[in-house]
Amino acid sequence: MQYKILTSIFMFATLMVNAQEAKVTTGKIQHFANFKSEYVESRNIDVWVPNGYSNKEKYAVLYMHDGQMLFDATTTWNKQEWEADETAGRLIEQGKTKKFIIVGISNINGMRHSEFFPQKPFESLPQAVQDTIYNIDKDKGRPLFGGKISSDNYLKFIVTELKPFIDKNFSTKTDAANTVIAGSSMGGLISMYAICEYPDVFGGAACISTHWPGTWSLKNNPIPQAFFDYFKNHLPSKENHKIYFDCGDQDLDKMYPRLQKRVDYILNEAGFTDENWMSRFFGGKNHSEKAWAERLHIPLEFLLKK
Repeated sequence: MQYKILTSIFMFATLMVNAQEAKVTTGKIQHFANFKSEYVESRNIDVWVPNGYSNKEKYAVLYMHDGQMLFDATTTWNKQEWEADETAGRLIEQGKTKKFIIVGISNINGMRHSEFFPQKPFESLPQAVQDTIYNIDKDKGRPLFGGKISSDNYLKFIVTELKPFIDKNFSTKTDAANTVIAGSSMGGLISMYAICEYPDVFGGAACISTHWPGTWSLKNNPIPQAFFDYFKNHLPSKENHKIYFDCGDQDLDKMYPRLQKRVDYILNEAGFTDENWMSRFFGGKNHSEKAWAERLHIPLEFLLKK
């Protein structure tokens, strides 16, 4: 039963990239279908701009994974959304954040785990362990990984192809202080990996319900320790970076609290403080877009405050 619940929660990993275009209730969306890349499969990109967007101003940029789940519940597999346009629009209107745009990066059918699983921690594991991980099924007869782990290429796509396109075609502030990356579950992992691999590009990361187990179970699982070791040795500078973590304690999230405490210990030992690090626990909250939408304002205010 637990296995069925967990695989159901991860259904958004199988969404097709050519999903129906999203509609928003505030601001505007510009849709770029099948955005081409030399590093990863082409995918849809949705760029949200706030009301009053003008080329006469410069905007911070928030890059978000699983872009097809951000804006419009009528187009998503579970009829839930992050409500990213409503939350961002409200925060900007209330003056609680800088003015910013959102770049929603759609995931690819079957490739989400391969693209979001931090590559260097994976490659630090013994070959036999790597082989075992590749043999894990998402559900009966379907592998969890749609191919070799390719998160290094996924980040190259964002940094060397997508970001230059966004900066050329939208009125953006291009420095790291105004460039933030965010995601949930596996998207939390790749956001953590992004700010560690590219600290000169990303000044902030929101890692929401971060999937530290990497797979389905904590029993005899070496993956979290590989993530912790990597994170400890590749932390971005606390002087000019901000990192947000959170988790709930229901369904898939129930595996996270004690693992998150170990991450919090690493940051505390490294001298991170309330000025540049936030870790929140949401008792009773589960692993869903509905839960993430309820608290999205917290990391956005923290990372993008004026």
